[in-house]
Amino acid sequence: MNIPSKWREQFPHALIEQQSIGESRADVYRLRSEQGEDLFLKSEPLGEFTELANEIERLRWLRQQGLPAPIVLDEVIDQDRHWLLMSAMPGQDLATIDDLPVAHIIEILANALRTLHQVPTVLCPFDHSLEVRIATARGHVNAGLVDETDFDDERLGQSAEQVLDELVSTRPTTQDLVVTHGDACLPNFMTADGRFSGFIDCGRLGVSDRYQDLALAARSITQNFGQAWVAPFFECYGVEPDEQRIGYYCLLDEFY
Repeated sequence: MNIPSKWREQFPHALIEQQSIGESRADVYRLRSEQGEDLFLKSEPLGEFTELANEIERLRWLRQQGLPAPIVLDEVIDQDRHWLLMSAMPGQDLATIDDLPVAHIIEILANALRTLHQVPTVLCPFDHSLEVRIATARGHVNAGLVDETDFDDERLGQSAEQVLDELVSTRPTTQDLVVTHGDACLPNFMTADGRFSGFIDCGRLGVSDRYQDLALAARSITQNFGQAWVAPFFECYGVEPDEQRIGYYCLLDEFY
């Protein structure tokens, strides 16, 4: 693969493996250096709605808060692409770990989100309120970036414009703002030795309604382990599930 020349020179004999888990629009590669150290490369074309620059800012901010996340080692703009080189987080993600009971995985996810949501919002410079998110969703629709074939079952067959109309017309009147991960699916949380070890894929981190995370976490739990595990997740997190907000933030995710 055609990685930036400075990294080809730095890692001349590295094994580079493309990663397939997750739904990021960026290309992700594991770099296995000859010294035995694993690093990760992330790359995307330059453009108006790209997220890699956002992720770099957010990874640095997470580390400044003492929260576990990959270390940004280097970034390069090369041949109309933005590249990120970062450290690997220890362990496996919560979607692929196969030696932990489901109850333990649910507990790790709930505790990780609760810890992030307890960070004071005044410390976070990234605004992902509904005003901002709906404006970005509209931009994605206008730019033709919304994959209508990937809509959830209840919206398949609708146009992006129709779903956007629903998003605007059903918008909640209040927001319970916390620092959110923004894409709180099981593959984006790491575990090692039975404990939470870090956040990954953090390009959408920002101050938003807590259900930005809780809704996507509940959907991911349902997809991976079944609906029966959603109630234990909310019990462990410590709130009663709000089905209306769960539905709304899953609707919002159709545009990302």
